Amino acid sequence: MPQLKDTYPLYLNNKAEQPNTDLEVIDKYTGEVAFRVAQADPEIIDKAIAGAVAAAEPMARMASYERKAVLDHCVKRFRERFDELAYALCVEAGKPIGDSEGEVTRLIDTFQIAAEESTRMYGEVMPLDISERAKGYQSIWKRYPVGPCSFISPFNFPLNLAAHKVAPAIAVGCPFVMKPASKTPLGALIIGEILAETDLPEGAFSILPASRDGAALFTEDVRLKMLSFTGSPAVGWELKTKSGKKKVVLELGGNAAVVVDHDADLEDALERIVFGAFYQSGQSCIGVQRILVHEDVYERFKEMLVEKTKTLKSGDPKNRDTFIGPMISEGEAQRLKGWIDEAVANGASLLCGGGCEGNMLEATLLEGVDQHAQALNEEAFGPLAILQPFATMDEALEEVNRSEFGLQAGIFTRDLFHMFDAWDRLEVGGIVINDVPSYRVDNMPYGGVKDSGLGREGIRFAMEDMTEIRNLVIRRT
Repeated sequence: MPQLKDTYPLYLNNKAEQPNTDLEVIDKYTGEVAFRVAQADPEIIDKAIAGAVAAAEPMARMASYERKAVLDHCVKRFRERFDELAYALCVEAGKPIGDSEGEVTRLIDTFQIAAEESTRMYGEVMPLDISERAKGYQSIWKRYPVGPCSFISPFNFPLNLAAHKVAPAIAVGCPFVMKPASKTPLGALIIGEILAETDLPEGAFSILPASRDGAALFTEDVRLKMLSFTGSPAVGWELKTKSGKKKVVLELGGNAAVVVDHDADLEDALERIVFGAFYQSGQSCIGVQRILVHEDVYERFKEMLVEKTKTLKSGDPKNRDTFIGPMISEGEAQRLKGWIDEAVANGASLLCGGGCEGNMLEATLLEGVDQHAQALNEEAFGPLAILQPFATMDEALEEVNRSEFGLQAGIFTRDLFHMFDAWDRLEVGGIVINDVPSYRVDNMPYGGVKDSGLGREGIRFAMEDMTEIRNLVIRRT
C-alpha cells in the first residue's frame, strides 16, 4: 500500500503553505488519526480571494492551448499517482479500494474531457436583419470567463466532485478558491499539489480546508462572481440566500427511485440495483433509495434482491473483497439506523440488515414503509433501500414524482412508450433507461430540479455556467 504523509499543507495562491496542522483527518475504518492538514483562517481565505481577483485578467488571457496543457499535465500526473490517489481516498472516505480506483479513473476522465473542451469555446454569428430597422446589422457573440469562482465540494466523492469544479474552471480561464470537505480534504489537496507544478498565473487557485464557521467568505464575498456548491440541501439553499449577486450552481441531495417494469430482465436489474443501492455504503445523492417493482414480478424480485443483499461483504475498505465499507461517521450511521428503527416501529418489514456497530451499518432493505416516514421521504445517504409494488406505470411515475427531490431516476423496461412517458413526465434532471439512477458519465449534463438543486455539471455545461456571453453588434451600411 502507498504511504501517506503525516501532514499536508493547504494551497494559497498556487503555493503550498503550512500555517498549522489543526485539522485531524480520521481513517474512517480504524477511527484513528490518519494525518493532519493545515486549516485556513479568515485572513488566509481573504488573501486567496484577493489573489484570485488579481489572477482574473491573466487567466482570461491564457490561450486555449495553454489551458489545455495544464489539464493534460494533470491527467498525466493523476495516472502516475493512481495508486496513491486511490489509497488516500480509501483511507479518508472509507471507500472500498475497488470503488476508490474507479473514482480515480473518473477523475482522469473528467480532466481529459476538460482538456478537450478547453479548445472548443465556440460562439455564433447571428443575422439581426429580422426587420427593416435592423437592415445592415449583424451580431457575433462569444463566451468570456465570469472571473473569480468559489467552490465547495463534499465528502462522498472527494476527487471527482472537486474535479467537476476545478477542471472546467481551468478550461475557461476562471481563477478559483476551493473549500474541500473537512472530513475528506486530501483528494483536493493532491489536485492542488499537481496544479502547483504548472505555469498557471499566481492566484489562479487556492485550496483551503476550513471550518464551516470560518468559511463565510467563500459564500458572501462580493469579489467572487460565482459559487458552485455540492452538498446537503439545507446548507446549499442557505448559502444561496447569502450569496448576493453572484451566480450560484447547487448540486444537492436526492431520493432516487428505480422502477422495475413487468417486462424487465430481472437478473440484469438485480445486479445493477444492488450496485446502485449499496455502492460506497449508499453515500451518493443518486444512490438507489426507492425500488418500485411491478406487482406481477414483485415477490420474485424481492426474493432475489434479499438473497443477493445478504451476500454483500462488509468490512475493511482496504480489502478487495469488501463491498460495504464504513459510513463517513458514527453519527451519520446512527442517524440512519434511527430512521430504520422508526420505520419498523411504524409497521415496516425489515427484510434484511438493520444492524449497526460504530459507523458500520448493514445493507438494509425495508418494505411496507409508512408514506410519512423519514426513511422514505428524506435523503437516506446510506445503505438503505425501500421496496414498493406498483400496478401501472402511471402509478409508478406518480410515486417517483411524489418526492421533494428530483435528481435522477432509473427505469428498467422494454416498452418504448413507457420510456418516453418517463422522459416527459418525471420531474428529475435525468432519466436512465435499463440502469440505475446512480449511473453517470462525466461529460453528460448532470444536475437536479426541485430540492435537488440548480444548474448542471458535466464539463461543457459547467463551462457555460463559468462564462458569460459577450455580444458584438456590427452596423454595415
